[in-house]
Amino acid sequence: METRSAAAKKKKLSFCKENELISDHHNIDRITDLPDAVLHHILFLLPIKTVAQTSVLSKRWRSLWSSFPDLDFTTLDQSLQPCSSSKTNPLNCKESDFITQVLNNRDKHSDIRILRFQARLSFSRLNGLIRLAIRHKVQELDVEVFTEDYFNFPRCVIASDTLRVFKLKSKRPGFRLPPSSVMTSGFRCLHSLSLSRISLCNQPSLSDMFSESSFLLLKKLSLDTCFGLKHLRVGCRVLLDLTLENCFELQGLNVSGSKLERLRIAKCFDGYVEKSWVKIDAPRLEVVLWEHNGLSDNVCVENLSYLHKASIGLLHEDISVAKLQSVSNLFSALSLAHCLTLESNCIEILSNNNYFAVYLHQFSNLKSLELHTGFKKNNVPGLASIFKSCPMLHTLILNIINDFKTERRQWNKDLWEMSNSEEEKYWESQTQNLKSFLHHLKTVKIHGFLECENEVSLAKFLLKHGKALEEMVLSTGHCKARHSLQRQKIRSQMMGFSWASSNAKITFNQAG
Repeated sequence: METRSAAAKKKKLSFCKENELISDHHNIDRITDLPDAVLHHILFLLPIKTVAQTSVLSKRWRSLWSSFPDLDFTTLDQSLQPCSSSKTNPLNCKESDFITQVLNNRDKHSDIRILRFQARLSFSRLNGLIRLAIRHKVQELDVEVFTEDYFNFPRCVIASDTLRVFKLKSKRPGFRLPPSSVMTSGFRCLHSLSLSRISLCNQPSLSDMFSESSFLLLKKLSLDTCFGLKHLRVGCRVLLDLTLENCFELQGLNVSGSKLERLRIAKCFDGYVEKSWVKIDAPRLEVVLWEHNGLSDNVCVENLSYLHKASIGLLHEDISVAKLQSVSNLFSALSLAHCLTLESNCIEILSNNNYFAVYLHQFSNLKSLELHTGFKKNNVPGLASIFKSCPMLHTLILNIINDFKTERRQWNKDLWEMSNSEEEKYWESQTQNLKSFLHHLKTVKIHGFLECENEVSLAKFLLKHGKALEEMVLSTGHCKARHSLQRQKIRSQMMGFSWASSNAKITFNQAG
């Protein structure tokens, strides 16, 4: 028969074993047992130096670090400013030393999926880093550098059979491209190419670098700040997305592609050069962003039947007859868009030329229109002309640019209650011309609304004749306390306007 002390001892032993099991359960390292791919994904969410520090935990984590496929050194605490005051070696940065060390100590059998870095360094060190990356079969290479002098494009990337994405940005002063024959001889697997700050003073024409027979797999191309570039032709067969910006000396542009879907041209063209031209033949374009470009003398754009979204921003200058026709051609080419944005200079051009009051092409598919304007007195006829050309419009967004340099009269019911203001009379005179526009418009949003005459007159007109109107949102800025009572009074007066739609509602928002 078991004694009381023996039973107590047995019970105590059982309790200790249970505690050991519980303790072992809590001490299990479940993270280390996860597959490499999962751990690499988790580590990619951390800064690169934190990832490197995990290598001291164990042999397992050291192996994970040496095979880590996504190396993003842009998380280092650095800048592209001079990192040493030494005159003998001003470009010897500890950041680039760290990058070199990581690449040199890497598992030779582990490929690099992504490598990103920013550094101030010499061309020889840059070339060395890129060679190491190519040796590890890098797939995506994103480089941003600051060098003492112009450098040559690193040719070692051209022969890579694994590189799919390549981005090279020079902060200063820039780099030179090799001849087109060299550039087009490689890049067999390249899908995306982005080049920024290129010196083309000795190669002003890139008419054969991006032709139909080059870059056979390239789907995305971005060229930014190309000094000396005067003529460019892009016709890569499978290209889907093309961006060209800050090419101020450009005089001729030819873009063709049966698969091109998105085109963005920004801050390009020398508007003061005679006989500048643009030719675009891309029937599957869905998005065209034409932002702050100089006016060309000749614009030829083929029918864009797939166009969904377009944005137009033109540099306002003295317009010749030829350039006036080019603007008209551009509007005509984009007339099938479903969503359209017009920048303020565009509104000025349309407002200051009677030509567009007659010849502005109809945007028969347009459902959403966004306008940026100073809403000066001379803009009123231009806006009316635009509204007339949008007979099926559903949403109108008006962004009023308040620079406070233009004198604008405050709304006053006592002066305009009999519709004596010029603006009200003008809008009323356009009622028949804008009949279709007024019968389809559902939503109006006006940002920068300051209760001035032009704005209130337009709001009053749209409320009075907008039979399909459902919502009008008027967003205002902050005002001083002494003006708040006046603002409330004007809003009360607006609520008393005549409304054509029983479903319409007005909302007053205050911008943050």
